Amino acid sequence: MTHSTYTLITGRIPLLISMPHNGEEIPDDIKAKMTDIGLSVQDTDWYMDKLYDFAVELGAYILMPKYSRYVIDLNRDPAGINLYPGSDTTELCPTTSFESKALYLPGQLPDEAENERRVKLYWQPYHQAISSTLDKIQQQFGKAVMLEAHSIASVVPRFFDGQLPDFNFGTNNGVSCASALVAAIEAVDYSPYSQVTNGRFKGGYITRAYADLERNIHTLQLELSQRTYLNEESLTYNEQQADLVKPKLAMIVDAMAKFALTS
Repeated sequence: MTHSTYTLITGRIPLLISMPHNGEEIPDDIKAKMTDIGLSVQDTDWYMDKLYDFAVELGAYILMPKYSRYVIDLNRDPAGINLYPGSDTTELCPTTSFESKALYLPGQLPDEAENERRVKLYWQPYHQAISSTLDKIQQQFGKAVMLEAHSIASVVPRFFDGQLPDFNFGTNNGVSCASALVAAIEAVDYSPYSQVTNGRFKGGYITRAYADLERNIHTLQLELSQRTYLNEESLTYNEQQADLVKPKLAMIVDAMAKFALTS
């Protein structure tokens, strides 16, 4: 199903893969107010749809936005609450890049009314799609599992020291999914890559907001280091590196699918 702000690929197993930072487009009215950095959408979770293309054949539901996180961050609380108190973060409608560079021309920052407009136009439809899809899956199968698929530059001094591990899983410190799912994910052989659970990333707003273990709805976030599949300087897809990391992603998705299909 194609909505004006997102695409939902309907699956046949109780697994939803959400890619909230995969979008690259910016509406013309917002483009006119942005700097070249803003127009570059450089903090996109690049090529998530290409990395997870195997999941369509597996039968997973796939949800992807049309617009960039620079328009509005779909993985932020609409009230603007910082999920990592005391840590630096970008806003619901970001005004700076991960390199702390301005996204908007002088005097063109989005105000409160503009933020509310973007919540209504772009944020709410994506979240309604998550909610209705998880409800549909849960009603059909008695269980629903969601993977929040993200990627990030391997080094972002604004947010963390040094180089990130390659696979960064977040479960809100074990609250967002059953321990059996975490065990299945951690049983995957990640060699030669590094892996951590609930390290710097513990799951963003979507992971935390839609987990409901009483209804058997389980959520988990993966932040994949972009050095595993990108030429990071040019932000171009590296086929050779991607071909090495995709089997690991396939094992993760397979483990989640098996958990989802187990009564």
